[in-house]
Amino acid sequence: MHRRTRIVDQRHACHRIPASTGIAACVPPGGPLPFHGKAHIGKALFDMTDEILTPAEMGEADRLTIAGGSIDGYRLMLRAGYAVARHVLDHHGDAPAFHVLCGPGNNGGDGYVVASLLAESGGNVHVWSDDKPRAHSDAAIARRDCSVEPDALSGFKPEAGSVVIDALFGAGLNKPLAGKAAAAVERSNAAAVTRIAIDVPSGLDGATGMALGAVFEADCTITFFRKKPAHLLYPGRGLCGRIVVADIGIRDDVLSMIRPACFENTPDYWRALLPSPGVETHKYTRGHVAVFSGGATATGASRLSALAAARSGAGAVTLLSPAESLAVNAAHLTSIMLSRCETDRELRAFLSKRKPSAMVLGPGFGIGARARDIALLLLKEELHLVLDADAITSFEDNSAALFASAHGTPDTRLVLTPHEGEFRRLFPGIGDGNTPSKLERARAAARQAHAVIIYKGADTVIAAPDGRAVINSNGTPLLATAGSGDVLSGVTAGLMAQGMPPFEAACAAVHVHAAAANDLGFGLIAEDLPAAAAKVIGRLHRI
Repeated sequence: MHRRTRIVDQRHACHRIPASTGIAACVPPGGPLPFHGKAHIGKALFDMTDEILTPAEMGEADRLTIAGGSIDGYRLMLRAGYAVARHVLDHHGDAPAFHVLCGPGNNGGDGYVVASLLAESGGNVHVWSDDKPRAHSDAAIARRDCSVEPDALSGFKPEAGSVVIDALFGAGLNKPLAGKAAAAVERSNAAAVTRIAIDVPSGLDGATGMALGAVFEADCTITFFRKKPAHLLYPGRGLCGRIVVADIGIRDDVLSMIRPACFENTPDYWRALLPSPGVETHKYTRGHVAVFSGGATATGASRLSALAAARSGAGAVTLLSPAESLAVNAAHLTSIMLSRCETDRELRAFLSKRKPSAMVLGPGFGIGARARDIALLLLKEELHLVLDADAITSFEDNSAALFASAHGTPDTRLVLTPHEGEFRRLFPGIGDGNTPSKLERARAAARQAHAVIIYKGADTVIAAPDGRAVINSNGTPLLATAGSGDVLSGVTAGLMAQGMPPFEAACAAVHVHAAAANDLGFGLIAEDLPAAAAKVIGRLHRI
C-alpha cells in the first residue's frame, strides 16, 4: 500500500509523520513534536480563545516566547509547519499532488517545513520559489533541510485536484504582489485546486483585511496562536475560507504583556455580564426602556425596537408617541405601554415620573431639529441612549454638538449604530478613505464621539472610547431586511436597561441579533426577530 494512502486510511488511529530524514528528523529541543490522533487535534491543537492580534502584536508574541527560552524560533517554525501538514493530511491526504509556494521570509520557512513533511509522508510534492531567505535565518535553515528541491515560480502550473499551499508572504506584506508571485497566485486562483494559505493569504493586509492587489483566494487558512483582523474583516474574511487556529507552543501569558484590545465577538467575552433574572427579581429591577415613535405613517420601526427591548428582558417598555400616532400604536400594543410625548415638557414629565433606564431614538422618528433636541436633552440627563437611523442622520451637519454633549457625561452612555453610509455622514474625517481599516475607523469614531459604536455590516465592529473593540463573526445576509436594525437597537437598550454596561450590551446584542437570524433562516422578517432573540438569550443563560 502506498505510504501516503496508509496515513489517510489510518486517520482515526494515530497519524505519524516519519522522522527518518530531512526536517522530520530535526528533533527540536525538548523532544519530538507530538502527532496525536484526530480526536486530540480538535481540543489541543486547534482550540483557541477570542483575542485578535495584529501582525505586529503577533510578532511580539513570537519574540516574547523566544526570549522566554522555552522554545526557539526554528522550533516555532517546525511546529507551524507540523500543524499545517497535519491539517493537509487529515483533509486532503489523497490529493494527487501538493504544490507549496514559498517566499523569502518566515512564511516561506513554514512552507519548506510543510513540503518536507508531506514528501516524507509519501506525497507527490513540488516546491516553487524564486527568492532565497536571508542567510542564517530560520527560513534559510528550513530551506536547507527541506527534502524537496525548489523550482522557479514561472514553472508553476497546478494540475486539477491538487492542493496548493500558499507560503509566499503571510500577514507581513504591506504592498501589492508583483511579478512572478502575482502570476503564480493568479494561476492558482484560476485552477480547479484546493487552496490552503499559511497565516494570511498572500496579497492580503493582515491588519486591515484589505486586498493590496492580487490575493490568494484560500479555501482554508491556517494561522497560529490567535486570529488576526484580516481573518474577520471583509474583504479578507471572504478570501480566507475556513479559518483554523493552531497552537504551536506560544504561551498564553504573553498576552498579559501585549495587552490586546481587540476580540472576536463570542459569548465568552460578555456572558458573565448578561442579565439573568434571579429568584427575587421583579419588573422594577429589570429596567425600563422608552422608545420614541414617529408619525402616524411611520410607527412600525419604533414598535419593533420596543418589542425587542421587552423580549431581551427589560421589565417595562414604553412607546413615546406623538398625538397623531397614539391610535395607530394603541391598536398594535399589548404589554408595551404607550405615552403621549410631543414637547420637552411632556418628555421631562415622563422622565421624572417613570425614570427610564435606557432609551431608543431614531427608528422611524424623522430627520431634523426635533431629533437633535431630544438627543441632547437626554444626554444632559445622563441617560443610556441608543441613537439609530433618523437620529444619526439628523446630526449629519451637527455632529460636534452631539459629541460635545456625550463628552459631558461622566462615563459612556451613548450608543451609535451606523451602517456604512451613516458612518461616513456622521464621521466624514474618518470615513473618507484615509483610514483603510474598519477596525481603526470604529475606534477613532468611538473616541471622537465618546460613544460605543456599532459599525454595522457583514463584519460588524463594536468599539468603545477606551480602545476596546470586537469584530463580530456570526453575521448573516439574512439580516438584510427592513426593520432588522430597529430590532438591534431595541435589544441593545433592553440589555443596558438591565444594568449591562453599554459596550458589553452592544457586543451581546449584535451576537444575539445574528444568532436569532441564523436560527430563523431564509424568509425571516423583522417581526420574527424579537422572539427569536429571546430564545438565543435563554440558551446563553443555560450554558
